[in-house]
Parts: sequence; C-alpha cells; structure tokens
Amino acid sequence: MTEKFLTKSYGKRGETEVRAHYDAWAASYDAEIAANGYATPGRCAAALAQTGLKTNAPILDLGCGTGLSGLALMLKGFSIIDGTDLSPGMLEQARARGLYRQLYEGEPDGGLPPGPYQAICAVGVISPGAAPVSMLKAALAALPRGGYLVFSYNDHALADDSYTQGLAEVVNDGTARMIFEEHGPHLPGIDLNATVYVLEKT
Repeated sequence: MTEKFLTKSYGKRGETEVRAHYDAWAASYDAEIAANGYATPGRCAAALAQTGLKTNAPILDLGCGTGLSGLALMLKGFSIIDGTDLSPGMLEQARARGLYRQLYEGEPDGGLPPGPYQAICAVGVISPGAAPVSMLKAALAALPRGGYLVFSYNDHALADDSYTQGLAEVVNDGTARMIFEEHGPHLPGIDLNATVYVLEKT
C-alpha cells in the first residue's frame, strides 16, 4: 500500500523536516493530491488571469512542488514560468513536466531567485507546515510596483493569528492592496478549504 502523506503535512516544523517530508512524498504526491480533489492551483491561476496580466509576463511559482501550479498557470495561457522549491525530490518531478523556464532549489535563508517577475504565485505554500508568514513580505519585496502576488491561506493558516495578522499588516501599511479574495475548496477529500488572494504591490 502506498504511504499517505497529506494529513502529516500540517503542523509547525523546521525547514529540514519540511524538506525531508516533501522529498519522501514527491513520487506519490500528484496521485494523493488528485484523489483529494486539489482545487487551489486552478483557483489561483484563474484569479491571476483576471488581473489582466499579460500571458508573456514572467512569473515565479514559489513552492512549485511537482509543478501542478505551473501546469494550472500554463493552462490559463501563461508562458514564462520559473519555479522554486525546498525539496529536490519535488523539483525532479516538476522538471519532468517540461513547462518551467528555470527551476531553483529554495535557499535556506528564504531568499528568492533573481527576477524580475511581474507576478509570484504561492499556491498552498504560506501555511503552517510549509512556509512561514514572513514569506509574504519576502515575496512582495521581490515584486516591482504593480506586480501581483497570488497565494492561498488554507483553513489551518486562517486559524493562525500570525498568518492573518501578517496579511493585514502588508495591506494596512500600504505595501500592497487587496484586489481579490475568495474562500472556496482546497482539498475537498479531507474537507479542507482555502482563501485565494491577489495582492498588487503598491
């Protein structure tokens, strides 16, 4: 029987443990996620497309995993996509899709690959058990004025004050303005929802 990893993904852990978890999951990730109806990549790609961003604008897929989010972006017509992830195993799966211009292994200090990017996508990434809320500011800092950050907070992130307060802070201090917010399905198979957001860098 194939080992199940999904329900083990939530909870605070250090970078080393996160990397090991996703490396071990890489080969079976797509099948397990698909079996649970993973909806967020398509929702995030659709939200980004609604901004009117040109389809040839360079996009960074932050925490790209096996490339499901990159595939969703491509299906919306976006053609220049780079990806980054902490897990070499996940990057190996993403590379096999042949849709990324460049792939980068995530840096220990949370630094982002060199841009410039007109949009950054963080699909299911900024949440307990994955990236800390500080990644929100790091992603916005890497964007030019007028650039877009599309990301999701699953129910676990929404229940964590540090994540909701971090989002409120970047909106209230004028770093970015909220142009899209929609709660909906994330992983229906485990009854988990998520809010998809689009922020525009100001």
